[in-house]
Amino acid sequence: MMKPAVDPLAQLTEIRAIMERSSRFISLSGLSGVGAGVVALIGAGAGHWYLRREYGETGFLRLLQSTPAERELVLPFLLLLSAGIIAAALAVAMFFTMRRARKAGQPLWSALGRRLAVSLMIPLVAGGLFCLALFTHGAVSLVVPGLLLFYGLALLNASKYTPDEIRLLGLTQVALGLVGILLPGAGLLLFALGFGLGHIGYGLLMYNRYERQ
Repeated sequence: MMKPAVDPLAQLTEIRAIMERSSRFISLSGLSGVGAGVVALIGAGAGHWYLRREYGETGFLRLLQSTPAERELVLPFLLLLSAGIIAAALAVAMFFTMRRARKAGQPLWSALGRRLAVSLMIPLVAGGLFCLALFTHGAVSLVVPGLLLFYGLALLNASKYTPDEIRLLGLTQVALGLVGILLPGAGLLLFALGFGLGHIGYGLLMYNRYERQ
């Protein structure tokens, strides 16, 4: 009895799919994005409350016109708030990503995971230091656009190791950063849109495509 003929094209397609899975970090959880977005919205709300308490109704707009002495007074709180947002978002992301990695049977700190982390961290650290320098030198209106731009570039840099949705999120952040340069007074709103709603939308998209049963 003759064996059924093997379709070379089907074999190549299967090999390509296997290679793509092995070169992409597929354990990123959509719930990580949702959680990080919620953390960012809470952080934006806390920043808005603090600035209104310090400067009155004008809040963020008053910060854009602040003197060096005034910026020195609010800098410790803003740094603490930023550190809290980053720490909470990372904790949420690690929890859901580790949970999905166990289900997918993919080690979290593999060579692929390390390459992904390095691709993200270099633009993020450089961008964070650059935006801190902008703030201390009085270019406050460029801080939020700078954060969005560098974060978007970090995502684009890391997207070669991730599902394609990360590239879309990166492009969204870059676009919002460019809008922020043109509309400096909307910085806090754009922060909430990019880091908050952008992450939530990306997370729901990822969850519905790859995780929902």
